Amino acid sequence: MRPSKRHALATAAVLFGAVLMPVVSAGPATAAPFACNENPGDKDNSTWSRSAKENVNQRSGPSTGCGSKGIATPNHTLDYHCYKSDAGGYSWTYVRNDSTGVKGWIRDDYLSGGGSKVRC
Repeated sequence: MRPSKRHALATAAVLFGAVLMPVVSAGPATAAPFACNENPGDKDNSTWSRSAKENVNQRSGPSTGCGSKGIATPNHTLDYHCYKSDAGGYSWTYVRNDSTGVKGWIRDDYLSGGGSKVRC
């Protein structure tokens, strides 16, 4: 009797696994990351008296996964060009650093005034 009880338990385990298997699915699809090296034009006609709140990277794209092109500091003057939002809900402004000449992306929570108000 033991072999058939063992067989019944094994069969039940296999069937239970087969029933649950279709329920398991991949996580939600995520938006494709932005490409690095994006250089949009100046769409924002704001004044140039804007600055970074602290020393912050100017990146080659609107993502921390994109490389740094330079550093913006609170005493640098920034010209906001436009912004994009990423899949994580953060917005990024493309800026020209008037103090250094470097153009790049900075996340808006590091910018005075919250960054550009004009979408790229």
